[in-house]
Amino acid sequence: MTDHTWNSLLREQLDWHWSNQLRGRLDGLTDDEYFWEPAQDCWNVRPRGTGTAPVQGGSGAMTIDFAFPEPDPAPLTTIAWRLGHVIVGVLAMRNASHFGRAPVDYWSFEYAETATAALAQLDAEYTAWQAGVESLGESGLARPCGEAEGEYAEHSMAELVAHINREVIHHMAEVCLLRDLYLHTRRHTRQEAS
Repeated sequence: MTDHTWNSLLREQLDWHWSNQLRGRLDGLTDDEYFWEPAQDCWNVRPRGTGTAPVQGGSGAMTIDFAFPEPDPAPLTTIAWRLGHVIVGVLAMRNASHFGRAPVDYWSFEYAETATAALAQLDAEYTAWQAGVESLGESGLARPCGEAEGEYAEHSMAELVAHINREVIHHMAEVCLLRDLYLHTRRHTRQEAS
């Protein structure tokens, strides 16, 4: 049995999922899938000025849909929206708060106009996150998160890393499920048209 540190175990937990169950499933993501709305009134990433959600974040040509407070039930979100959430809210904001990335939030981020660009953003933020966690070593995992994490400021960095692992695994599983739904819905629709 190999001796592992808590740091390596936390990184390997996410990396195993990323390498064995997730990243390969995203290869070939098309723009049509990326923006596909499987139901009416989805939240999405849209060209600036075309959204109807009460709040639209983003600094570039594209914006992401939001509402505060969030409606109940919340709208279904697209692959583009879910990727935007993981890239910005889960990874990039934490990379900025803890690992020296330039400050960013939902309003200042430039959302991708294509699936390929979104995957490049995802890869970059994931790589930065994993390197940042590694840089903490063992002692860094025990220190408090600090004020960037609001009411969780006194929680340990280890707790934050475990939370981010859950968030990435959870939301990216949703993206994979939406890809499956897109594939099977579109295949069924094409067969009916024949």
